[in-house]
Amino acid sequence: MQNKIWLSSPHMGGNEQKFVKEAFDTNWIAPLGPNVEGFERDIQSYLQQDVYVGALNSGTAAIHLGLILLGVKAGDEVICQSMTFSASANPIRYLGATPVFIDSEKETWNLCPIALEEAIKDRIAKGNKPKAIIAVHLYGMPYQVGSIHAVADQYEIPVLEDSADALGSAYKGNKCGTFGAIGVLSFNGNKIITTSGGGALVAHSKERKDKAVFLSTQARDAAPHYQHSEIGYNYRMSNICAGIGRGQMEVLDQHVGYRRAMNAFYKQLFATIPAVTLFEEPNGDYHSNHWLSAITIDPEKANGKTAEQLRLHLEKTNIESRPLWKPMHLQPVFASFPYYGGTTAEKLFENGLCLPSGSNLNQDDRNRIKEAIQQFFS
Repeated sequence: MQNKIWLSSPHMGGNEQKFVKEAFDTNWIAPLGPNVEGFERDIQSYLQQDVYVGALNSGTAAIHLGLILLGVKAGDEVICQSMTFSASANPIRYLGATPVFIDSEKETWNLCPIALEEAIKDRIAKGNKPKAIIAVHLYGMPYQVGSIHAVADQYEIPVLEDSADALGSAYKGNKCGTFGAIGVLSFNGNKIITTSGGGALVAHSKERKDKAVFLSTQARDAAPHYQHSEIGYNYRMSNICAGIGRGQMEVLDQHVGYRRAMNAFYKQLFATIPAVTLFEEPNGDYHSNHWLSAITIDPEKANGKTAEQLRLHLEKTNIESRPLWKPMHLQPVFASFPYYGGTTAEKLFENGLCLPSGSNLNQDDRNRIKEAIQQFFS
């Protein structure tokens, strides 16, 4: 059996061990220390905006704290993109709030601005003005930033920007993670860069960043003894993980380049297979890191062949692929909550597939992928 080609595996750059060794040598093993602060500065510098970054132990933690900072409480409603990973929606329920799910649009597969406004109007008419909007840059593709924020601004509802997939992506030259009232990044093991596990909250004021860090370290008051006036959480990133992140930041742009090259490889591969549509930027305003390259298959044009059949075919050759996210409004745990829109997200799930996209894939890997896909469609 040939070696497995993974969907998106960790890819080290070389200097990660140097930063980790420094942490060991100086005994900064606790979830505090110079790597954490250095990693935050590295991200702030990369985002090229007047932002403040708090390093946390997951992107999910960042969404949870972000909602708290936006004032979400039990009984509130929060609008959330339906086509996303459950981590985007779960923190809404942590707080006892109600998710209101919104369909995707066909260009970026992200939050549909038309359905968004319909939902806001209807929720307001029902006496429940949403407290926040969670918009996701799916697979690294920026959502329709201009349209979404125009609606959000009109109704004065803050946007929590889930940029977990999109570090290195941009819209009109500005980096993803900087558009929302709160931005969220993820450094999970399969992301564009990794800290093993980790995330970050991006804020536009030092006060908001400091509040997030305060809450992430058990909300300990400034007292010589342990005193707590608020509920806190154990969400801070460790100095060890931050050391990995500092090494990864040195190769971030390089990794983005490799991922975009994989997308270009798929574009060439599928140019002669009309049944397949590759997920691409709709125009020059969008710059995707192509964290994952994804396709949809039209079964009618493919003589009845489906995305699931392609997944199973690739699996037989030890190549990992994955269905697109099953929309949240179709998940058993969220089935009872409101949903607005049509069937765009549902059809994407039915006909879509994520393909191997790692920055560490080589020419032999690409040749195997090409051969397997051509064999399937021949």
